[in-house]
Amino acid sequence: MAAPRPDDVERRRRAEARLPAADVPSWRRTVRYFLSRIVVTVAVRGYLRVSLEGRDRLPGGPAVYCFNHLGWTDPFVLMASLPMRPRLFFFGPKEEDMAAGGRNRLISWIGMAVPYKPGKNDLLGATRRVEAVFAVGGVLAIAGEGRISVGETRMTPLSDGPAYFALRARVPLVPVTISGTSWVAFRRRVRVRVGEPILAAQRPTAAAVTALTSSLQATMEAMIAGSPESARPGRVGVWVTELFNDWPEGPRPGI
Repeated sequence: MAAPRPDDVERRRRAEARLPAADVPSWRRTVRYFLSRIVVTVAVRGYLRVSLEGRDRLPGGPAVYCFNHLGWTDPFVLMASLPMRPRLFFFGPKEEDMAAGGRNRLISWIGMAVPYKPGKNDLLGATRRVEAVFAVGGVLAIAGEGRISVGETRMTPLSDGPAYFALRARVPLVPVTISGTSWVAFRRRVRVRVGEPILAAQRPTAAAVTALTSSLQATMEAMIAGSPESARPGRVGVWVTELFNDWPEGPRPGI
């Protein structure tokens, strides 16, 4: 195997400097990543029955995974079901200060989140952090709706972020759907489905982003069509489901 060229090594070093927890030694970030994935996998699969369909469709290198968002448990379900490699990152959360709150501190410690700062309109900085993920061979998972939604067969309109990042980096855009987490209950079945990757080979013009987003929306809606609605669980299940859910409407809306 040929040794990496010096310019490739330098590009990777600069990319790693823009990754989450860049002030932590690389070996320690790697340990945290695998440890957190193992712990989450044991916890999630001990509580839920999670299955992954279409694993063979996942690209072996950098890509954007766009998933529907039914609740706060979705990223953990993906951590428990997707392969350990390529390294998985999540876009968000949209907090100004990632040191505020126990959840944000935990996310920062793990080093899997690519935060963006909506209050400062930090699009350029977010784009550079996303590009750093691809430069080190990672994949970026994005909750394309930008919020949690109600109902297993319903999606709110996707933002243009997943399409834009995929087109800008010329990496595959992969639709991923989750069914069964609108209500979380002990040993309830949760299904993760991987759709056919969409090749993002055009320039990231406004028209190209809009067209790709529309295609992605139609694909994901077709993937969740016919999914059974989750029954409301008992008090413990309701508490677990709503523990960290943030509904824009205030209380949980009805279907």
